[in-house]
Amino acid sequence: MESHDETGCQAPKGPILCINNCGFFGSAATANMCSKCHKDVILKQEQAQAAASSIESIVNRSSNENGKGPVATEKLDLQAGSVDAKVISTEPSAGSFSSKDVDMKVSDGPKRCTTCQRRVGLTGFNCKCGNLFCSAHRYSDIHGCPFDYRTAARDAIAKANPVVRADKLDKI
Repeated sequence: MESHDETGCQAPKGPILCINNCGFFGSAATANMCSKCHKDVILKQEQAQAAASSIESIVNRSSNENGKGPVATEKLDLQAGSVDAKVISTEPSAGSFSSKDVDMKVSDGPKRCTTCQRRVGLTGFNCKCGNLFCSAHRYSDIHGCPFDYRTAARDAIAKANPVVRADKLDKI
């Protein structure tokens, strides 16, 4: 290995604190800042560059339109108006709900058993009827499941095994 005299690099005499006084140690590679402060400074510089480039593009666009400033503001107002129209149009109307949407219950709280209201967390069992049950009520005969398993099984078998009929043979 080469010594530090040959390479021209010098080892720091002691630990250098971050110049932002955050309490962490900095390094010469990050301009005497800790890694977090250095990342924040770089992020701010990138945001400033992006803002400056967007302002320049707006200015260049408005100068290309014969220098009329109010025309650019009118276009911005129209864009803001279209955003509001989208927000209004995405709200569902009362007539657009189907019976499945009404039956489904969206709960932001803890997951609970539909029968006994016990908290189930990650161990809950989803039934084919669409409800969530604890380990005691997970079976269809215990919670009185309205799902018709017999018809579903018949349909699955019929779909998996189509009827094959041979052509009739002509009698001689």
